[in-house]
Amino acid sequence: MARKKATEEEKSVLEQFMLPYHHIAKRIPLFPGKNNTASEAGLFGVTEEELKKYRKNFDENAKEAALEILKDDDIVDCLDNISMDGEETIVAFGDSNTEDAQGWFTILRHVLEISTEKANFNFINAGVSYNTTAEALRRIDRDVVLHDPDWVFIAIGTFDAQRLNIAPERTLLPLSETWENIESIQSILESRIENPLVWITPAPVINDLLEENLLYDFTIKEKDLSQIQELVAGKSGAIIDSSGKRMGENGPQAWNYLPDGLHHSLSGHIETVKAIIKKLAEPKN
Repeated sequence: MARKKATEEEKSVLEQFMLPYHHIAKRIPLFPGKNNTASEAGLFGVTEEELKKYRKNFDENAKEAALEILKDDDIVDCLDNISMDGEETIVAFGDSNTEDAQGWFTILRHVLEISTEKANFNFINAGVSYNTTAEALRRIDRDVVLHDPDWVFIAIGTFDAQRLNIAPERTLLPLSETWENIESIQSILESRIENPLVWITPAPVINDLLEENLLYDFTIKEKDLSQIQELVAGKSGAIIDSSGKRMGENGPQAWNYLPDGLHHSLSGHIETVKAIIKKLAEPKN
């Protein structure tokens, strides 16, 4: 049977909205063929060589973003004040903007590897796109705890605030459940991680753009997301961007987002990385 190949229009959608956010091994970790690139490419309708090229380009984009950040003398000074020796295991636990192959965690990896002498970090991206806090909690043992990390960055909560187009009268998870899930995540990790947890508050969404995108069957209202931002900002540990302003002081700016108004562009991810570095460089109490 001939395999259907993706059209050029489909490839454009794949490159922007799917390939950076979908890694088969994360969704079906027990699947024997999870690390078979040829099989994974077939699911997307591209060749193995095309898939490898896409992923190489994503990583190169992230590295270029890291080099851009390192042109900032203030950021370089901050890096000198971060207490890491280059041997740490660092896990990012989150949803789409964490899984993003050219996202903030990949950019941060490049920044730390470039700026740390004899770097031997172990970076583990435990982001799974569109995860709610409930879905993240379900996999926390396998994807975070079993790696025995030194640092854990947590960027979760955006998708709890979904209002499905077919049931717009409620959020996907009630705020009380989000609170309980976040409390459980904190309790599980604080008892096992020596360093403070690093919480990244959910960034705002440009809902007008989200509503226009045919890929999605939900909206995310500012009033719902702001309540989750407050929950995250109230946790113990290091809080990154407690008021959710990194994408624009006077509201989210379109250049920090992809055209869907939900996922972040390279410039948006750069703002997250800068906020992380500045926070981690602050004097410890």
